[in-house]
Amino acid sequence: MNKIRDFSLLAFYCGFIFLLSHQPSLPTPMWFEHQDKLYHAGAYFILALFAWRFLKHFISKPWLLAVVSLIFCSLYGISDEWHQSFVDGRSSDIYDWIADTVGAAIALFILYKFTTRARFR
Repeated sequence: MNKIRDFSLLAFYCGFIFLLSHQPSLPTPMWFEHQDKLYHAGAYFILALFAWRFLKHFISKPWLLAVVSLIFCSLYGISDEWHQSFVDGRSSDIYDWIADTVGAAIALFILYKFTTRARFR
């Protein structure tokens, strides 16, 4: 049952990212240049948490779980940028993908550290 719940959360969040990416523009106030990179990093930070949570049902080694989760998030970021290239008013940007991957990597680093620290206590 937990696998179904965790898969559902991951799938829902991926769908949420897809829905946001399909909008011609998002109504966010601009406070500083490149703030969209923080939005990307934050969104993929959360995606990485859901990916870790789901994939831990299948992968028991924390380092491998982190790597597979990062690959998933990075590939989803690539597909998201590709999707945006077809949406009127949106564009594809490699720096957005880098921000996606960095946000996911930060979340996974934190999860990895907490997991391995708890294991050695």
